[in-house]
Amino acid sequence: MDQNKMIEGIRLFLEGAGATFANGHLDETPKRVARAWAGELLAGYRSDPAEALTWTATKDGGGPVLVRDIRMASVCVHHLLPFFGVAHVAYVPATRLAGLSKIGRVVEMLARRLQIQEMLSDQIADVLDRVLEPHGILVMLEAEHTCMTLRGARKESSRLVTLAARGTLEHDLAARGEILQLLGRRPGG
Repeated sequence: MDQNKMIEGIRLFLEGAGATFANGHLDETPKRVARAWAGELLAGYRSDPAEALTWTATKDGGGPVLVRDIRMASVCVHHLLPFFGVAHVAYVPATRLAGLSKIGRVVEMLARRLQIQEMLSDQIADVLDRVLEPHGILVMLEAEHTCMTLRGARKESSRLVTLAARGTLEHDLAARGEILQLLGRRPGG
């Protein structure tokens, strides 16, 4: 990332918004903002989530594995405003079991990019599918988007729910229903 371009752009943005640098309060703001965006908010561009996903070999035939309530935060590509919530990730292992904390890292790495929630769900499912080669995957994201709660419609506490499924959890509605029940959700509800 080119932080110098970011600093220049942030300074121009602030000036365009009518902010003044005359009193000294904003002098360091462009650097702080660029550092926060490059170092934290968009840190996912610096890593490959597939490389972070470690696994252990296992025998085929186990039941579903479910990781609930993985906290996540991202930035909407349309308005550059944050969205935040939780990810629920389930998979039916074939011969690979994921390192438990690594699933959270995959979610974090992909969320720390400019995103659209629907695409984020698919990206998480795709990485897990490619690396773990499971029988099935289901990724559910629930997030509050500040582009909807702070501007536009201003519908506070509304949440977007997205679902991405692969393999048996894409085609077998009974298996998908079992996972949704474990999540405390009813299919279609």
